Amino acid sequence: MVRNRKVEGGNSMKVGIIGTGNMGTILLEALITGGAVSPSDLIVTNRTKSKADRLKHIYKSITVENSPDEVIKQSDIIFICVKPLDIISLIKEKAALFSREKCLVSITSPIQVTWLEEMVDASCARIIPSITNRALAGVSLFTFGNKCENHWKDKLWEMLSKVSVPLEINESIIRVSSDIVSCGPAFISFLTRSLIEAAASETKIDEDTATMLAENMLIGLGELLKQKHYTLPALQEKVCVKGGITGEGIAVLEQEKGEMFEKLFRATHKKFADEAFHIQKKFNS
Repeated sequence: MVRNRKVEGGNSMKVGIIGTGNMGTILLEALITGGAVSPSDLIVTNRTKSKADRLKHIYKSITVENSPDEVIKQSDIIFICVKPLDIISLIKEKAALFSREKCLVSITSPIQVTWLEEMVDASCARIIPSITNRALAGVSLFTFGNKCENHWKDKLWEMLSKVSVPLEINESIIRVSSDIVSCGPAFISFLTRSLIEAAASETKIDEDTATMLAENMLIGLGELLKQKHYTLPALQEKVCVKGGITGEGIAVLEQEKGEMFEKLFRATHKKFADEAFHIQKKFNS
């Protein structure tokens, strides 16, 4: 469920981001654009330092450090945005730096918060962002550690509320929730591109025109849902007039989709289980 938290005002704090790949960069950009964190309060590092330096050219006030050590030492909240298989090694190596007064946040679904709590004294949480957060929209998925202090829960909730709709979820549905929230935009983009390519192949429309039409259709669809004019089932019913052209298209989709999405979830869950297995081996070693 979505939890409403009353957040008290407080002094600014330093936020560290270790890893400025795709999601680390999106998180940084969203936090700055949404006014959740001032650029001068952000401290970042990346294994390939040039990637972090590029962000410095855009956001002049951020601090770029040469190593994770300096980011952890100087930051109050530390987001770990490195590859899943690298997280355990990084945290084990730097465990002593994650002192009790700090907050450690992983953005990776296979990393259980209980594992983080066993490795460090800091308060721990997992927050899975979405590329939609870059537009200050979409959902961010929260799981808090048992020992996470309330003031950190409140602070993280306040920060992510400025760029998303925070949702606290149970560990048992973390993967499927991530599939919808975080992977979903890529899945919908793939389906939309397939629609565009088929339109260009089967009719006289060119891909550029079809792309413009499809992109604006998606924007309009989002606005209809955002403004609560329709639910998804009501929208389909409204457009799909009995005996009409849309109904013919829907009939094809119903016939052809088969178990596509069921297979999709099976595949993502298998990959998730494989990653979690290898990560846990590192955790136990």
